[in-house]
Amino acid sequence: MTMALTLYAIVLSLVMLTTSHAFSPSSPPRYLTSSSSTVLLSHHSDDRRNFLAKLVGGSVVAVIPQFSNAVDTEDFLKTGQVSMPMGVSGQAGKAKPVTGVILREGSDVSRDERSGNVLAEILLGKAADPMPVLATFSSPWPLAKGGLFDVECRDSSTGDGAFLAVAPAGGKREISDFPNAFFTDSLFSSTGRFSFYGSPTDIKVKKNEVDGPYRYLEIVFSNLSQSTNAEIPRTALVKATIPSGSDSVVMLVGSATTNRWKRGSEKAVRDTVGSFNAAVAPSSAMKARAKSRADRLS
Repeated sequence: MTMALTLYAIVLSLVMLTTSHAFSPSSPPRYLTSSSSTVLLSHHSDDRRNFLAKLVGGSVVAVIPQFSNAVDTEDFLKTGQVSMPMGVSGQAGKAKPVTGVILREGSDVSRDERSGNVLAEILLGKAADPMPVLATFSSPWPLAKGGLFDVECRDSSTGDGAFLAVAPAGGKREISDFPNAFFTDSLFSSTGRFSFYGSPTDIKVKKNEVDGPYRYLEIVFSNLSQSTNAEIPRTALVKATIPSGSDSVVMLVGSATTNRWKRGSEKAVRDTVGSFNAAVAPSSAMKARAKSRADRLS
């Protein structure tokens, strides 16, 4: 009975307090600023909190969600998204991973659901005179949708997937001329696809082969998982080429966690990466222009 009366008194007092402020002059709001977010607090909420604290004779604890600047890389690689997508730690304001891929205006990335064949028309070279190139591969995973992705297929439940990447060739004409560091520096840079939350560590090239105009690299590396504070080993397979007449290296990068790689994902990744081809697109009367894309997540 005493508890019921106390609760009734609290509710009644809140109503009276709210009414008393309804027509009072407004006071400027105060801002509580932290390193990751700004929370708007009104003087009314402070008054209510202090009043209730005195009324019940105890302390009132306000639980305010805390937002971390860090992103769980393990979850990001699995889902392509981050936790709390609408919060400070979410996609808003986060820089989009840089893959170097520029899609041609008037074209869309497509995937045939029956065959798994993926087709993308990209532009290489200078903006004033770009070279259209057709990139194709066959994937068992669906296309990844959203502003975060350029050309990518992935299984959101496991993190297995493959994405297209482009890097300047720097005047080199043969794919065999590049040191292994060219590929690791490009793919694991601080703005790369695998570096949404910190650059990967323990990067090692296990295999390196050249087959005609294509080069294959098998790379192992680790990503830090914020949720477990543990390094998550991952294995990637890269197939790279320099399309004839261009000054760019076009790559398809397939990967899976090393644990899944050993348990069967290796075959799907190898088949997907092995199917990759990049060739100069047939000539067209249409002027090649870059498709407009947002530079930041929204």
